[in-house]
Amino acid sequence: MFTDIANKIFQDVIATYHITNTVDQPFTNKYDKSTNLLEHLLYRKCWIDTVQWHYEDIIRDPQIDPVAALTLKRQIDASNQDRTDMVEYIDSYFLEKYKEVTPKSDATINTESPAWGIDRLSILALKVYHMEEEATRADATAAHKAACQTKLDILLEQRVDLSTAIDTLLSDIEKGDKYMKVYKQMKMYNDDELNPVLRNQK
Repeated sequence: MFTDIANKIFQDVIATYHITNTVDQPFTNKYDKSTNLLEHLLYRKCWIDTVQWHYEDIIRDPQIDPVAALTLKRQIDASNQDRTDMVEYIDSYFLEKYKEVTPKSDATINTESPAWGIDRLSILALKVYHMEEEATRADATAAHKAACQTKLDILLEQRVDLSTAIDTLLSDIEKGDKYMKVYKQMKMYNDDELNPVLRNQK
């Protein structure tokens, strides 16, 4: 199934990141774009999510220098844009893959595109990794570990459910029972013409 591949890649990305465990480490994609495009996109997508996860930890430091916080906020904004772009690249992959499929007359559209489901699956992989860390942290209390294990069990169940839903959606698209219709995010706050604050600086 597709999500077997995706979940394996996501776990590999997160484990690889934590070898060095710094947001400033260089990125190397393990998959060649020309021969393994989907794997390449999934690996890059989860790397962006993983770095941003740790950006979000850092910026919540109550002692963070305000200038450093502003710089980090800009990095988070750029990361969010990269994340959205990667979702659209992944959806473009599936649009191309299923372009020859003729939807059935009673085919319906899904509430979200495949890639936005994959986006949630990538974030879920990070939640699982870090909740497992907390559930097994040596210096944590027994109560803390037990509470985190309960949350971890729910996250693992959620991953099974979400994986099943994504695989079902892709199967339905391939059979013509569902059809893809992707809307670009059309974010306005990064656009010099659409954000009035930026526009007024010109």
